[in-house]
Amino acid sequence: MRHGTQPLNGLDGLDAPAVELDTALSAGPFHVALRAAIAARSLSLQRVQHHLERQGVKVGVTSLSYWQQGARRPQRPESLRAVRALEEILRLPEESLIRLLALQSDGPGAERPPARSYRSLVEASGVLEGLLAELESPLDGGLHTIGHHERVRIGACRELLGRESQHIVRAHKDGRDRYVAIHHGDPGCAPERVAVHALENCRTGRLRWHSETGVLVAELLFDARLRAGDTHLFRYAFEDGTAGASSEYVRGFSFAGGQYALQVRFAEEALPARCHRFAQHSAAAPRSGRRELTLSGRHRSVHFVEQQVRTGLLGIGWDWD
Repeated sequence: MRHGTQPLNGLDGLDAPAVELDTALSAGPFHVALRAAIAARSLSLQRVQHHLERQGVKVGVTSLSYWQQGARRPQRPESLRAVRALEEILRLPEESLIRLLALQSDGPGAERPPARSYRSLVEASGVLEGLLAELESPLDGGLHTIGHHERVRIGACRELLGRESQHIVRAHKDGRDRYVAIHHGDPGCAPERVAVHALENCRTGRLRWHSETGVLVAELLFDARLRAGDTHLFRYAFEDGTAGASSEYVRGFSFAGGQYALQVRFAEEALPARCHRFAQHSAAAPRSGRRELTLSGRHRSVHFVEQQVRTGLLGIGWDWD
């Protein structure tokens, strides 16, 4: 069980380390809070490393030292897993250190992760709510996904060229006649230049986007209104190619249930060195379920199938070098 620090109602009777820790956890930055937490527990870095190893997390004393000095900040999946373990070992409130990392995730000294930063995902989530509100559309739109096959194409310059989706949904309310598809491009994406194609059993409606976060939402209209219990199969695609090199594709799920298959195909001129699949409970959670994927030589693609999705994130990542 994790324990929170006591709130500061006054300074009398509180020792200096406790006051410093509470202040650091509230205001940050991350390295100051980490250093204060370690000092408050009177632990050496060697003891911290030992406790991490007991939880199956390997982090060097040098890395811990860099983190508490502010010379480096943990952002890679394995590093974020260590930070979550540190919250427990140091008896800190859950998400307290992760939150501070999110506030300063893109500045100098940050490890360069293959993924979007936690901050960028949070910003995109807030933007998405606003765009959906403009379309007067709830997140699920009265539809539940029962099957989704997604094909992603990576180009010769390592960019996300586009993706195609075949979707099967079931209505759980009468009168459903549209689906809102979401595209979150890689950093640098220009959503106003992303093309939306309604390929089968749908047509394109209104589009909304947010240039700073690279988020685009597209209304896909059906030809008939669905009754509760009806199913509908449709196909659509986003043509992107507006951002730089891509190193992963992630799909978020707000609702559990349904089968999901993800295939990533690479251009012959740009083949990755390694590929893997992963899962994530939330944008701030450590990644889990990592499994290496073998690239098909003939088709230059990798894939996985999730028979029953859970809420959270699923994706495929790859290393170029």
